[in-house]
Amino acid sequence: MKLISFAVPSYNSQEYMRKCIDSLLTGGNDVEVIIVNDGSKDDTLKIANGYAEEYPDIVKVIDKENGGHGSGVNAGLNLASGLYYKVVDSDDWLDEQALKQLLDTIKKHQSENTLPDLYVTNFIYDKVYENTRHVSAYGDKLPEGEICGWDKLKKFRYSHMMLMHALLYKREKLLQSGTVLPEHTFYVDNIYAYQPLPYMQTVCYLNLNLYHYFIGRSDQSVNKANFVKRYEQQIRVMLRMTDAYTWAEIKKMPKGLRKYMWHSLEALMMTTLLFICAEYSPERKQALKAMWKHIKEKDKALYRRLRSRSYATAVNYLPWRMRGWIMCKGYDILCKKVKLG
Repeated sequence: MKLISFAVPSYNSQEYMRKCIDSLLTGGNDVEVIIVNDGSKDDTLKIANGYAEEYPDIVKVIDKENGGHGSGVNAGLNLASGLYYKVVDSDDWLDEQALKQLLDTIKKHQSENTLPDLYVTNFIYDKVYENTRHVSAYGDKLPEGEICGWDKLKKFRYSHMMLMHALLYKREKLLQSGTVLPEHTFYVDNIYAYQPLPYMQTVCYLNLNLYHYFIGRSDQSVNKANFVKRYEQQIRVMLRMTDAYTWAEIKKMPKGLRKYMWHSLEALMMTTLLFICAEYSPERKQALKAMWKHIKEKDKALYRRLRSRSYATAVNYLPWRMRGWIMCKGYDILCKKVKLG
């Protein structure tokens, strides 16, 4: 069995996908690389098939109609056969030495019969065009190199989260979680980094700068102009997260996980309010009202916490334009902190 299945959702990626795939191939026969061509109109499929011909024991190709990033993640998971599953976007890449250390650690844990359900590693925001970087690490949240339960997870604050780039799920556990991402929707990585967590009973943090997250393309989803336009998709993601677990279910989770799940929800609610309130229109105002109505009807306890006992409380009752101005300024500060802007 392969140790890691890497899924590479790819749409019109001919200009940069080789760097991504070449970085994964350094894992050799311990990995499989599943390139998912998501209805590309350029040479993405041709490049993918070329890799499959050259590395038939490592590279697999899925050619499908366009369904968005989540659709690519789903398709990769359906075909994956590895012990662990990781998504690597086609414009990102992995550090060769860190990948080797990760694979060596998996082999060690496998020989000791102590494999965790989840590995957490660092990732790097790489703003290549400006030659700047910011490392997102978790050494102050989890004990390094120790296989432990969620009781060892320390409190997260503000914008710091375990994003998709940091997570390596045991494939069997990921499948058990029933996580299927919505199609034709941006920001689904937030669901991927939330819904499976309660199924991961053991976790191991490795202080490795493994994942390089490319920042700089104008069409990226983190670009402010793009997320202002895509507020309806962010609402869709937010509601999938609030629907995943009731507040009663979250309260029964281990303490560290319980606090983190709540942290994820309130952080994403702030992001969602930013998406909606960054501009004014009657449609946006109605969408916000409908979102709160859905959450209230689904789970009144969770609704009350999100409305009255979360980060969002500070802006929920401000005039619309003041709310949008404050939140946009907050986003600009965050971008500078993590080198997004």
